[in-house]
Amino acid sequence: MGHKVHPRSVRLGYICEWVSKWFNLREMPRLIIEDHRVRSYLKNKLKLFSVSKIAIERAGKYLKVGIYTARPGMIIGKGGQGIENLRKEIEDMTNSESRIFVNVIEINKPEIDAQLAAENIAFQLEKLVAFRRTMKKTVEKAMVAGALGIKVMVSGRLGGAEIARTEWIKDGRIPLQTFRASIDYGFAEAYTTMGQIGIKVWIFKKELFKKDMQKLFEDAKSVDCLSGFRK
Repeated sequence: MGHKVHPRSVRLGYICEWVSKWFNLREMPRLIIEDHRVRSYLKNKLKLFSVSKIAIERAGKYLKVGIYTARPGMIIGKGGQGIENLRKEIEDMTNSESRIFVNVIEINKPEIDAQLAAENIAFQLEKLVAFRRTMKKTVEKAMVAGALGIKVMVSGRLGGAEIARTEWIKDGRIPLQTFRASIDYGFAEAYTTMGQIGIKVWIFKKELFKKDMQKLFEDAKSVDCLSGFRK
């Protein structure tokens, strides 16, 4: 009761996939450290290019890195030179004989991406913009873009107060206990002159399997009625 669970981890295997797709028991410690090193490097290098997540897939001698971003053109570069540079840098970091492929996937609606929304709020707070104004704008943009619900929470010395506190704003519905609900979660930190501020964002995008579940319920109901009639 009352324990907090990550919205993405609790839905793994239902409607969410792993960001690292590989299985190798013998070299698992090395590969986990390698994935973390690659993600940290790319996240810091491309922090101004609106990168939401970095997916890594290993299959045999192939290593595929997927970069989800709202600004694909800035990462690709002129004539694909940006991707080629990233591929060489990843190859130097991994120290393996794997063939490396870098794919850039565009995010069509960055307003309803929780990680990008959290990082945008952190950027605004570092520019000394009022936190309530930033939170309201983020909620309005997400609802206009088609989100069914959004919740934004910030914690820290808000507005330069001496005592840290937590403020949050919510619009729509956030069904955290519904596994078929596609809820995106993002976390970011703002480093201000008055201290560190944490930002959490939950965005309810859509509800999956709604029609299928309703059909199964109707079929089960009709079978119960028939069985009762037969009895």
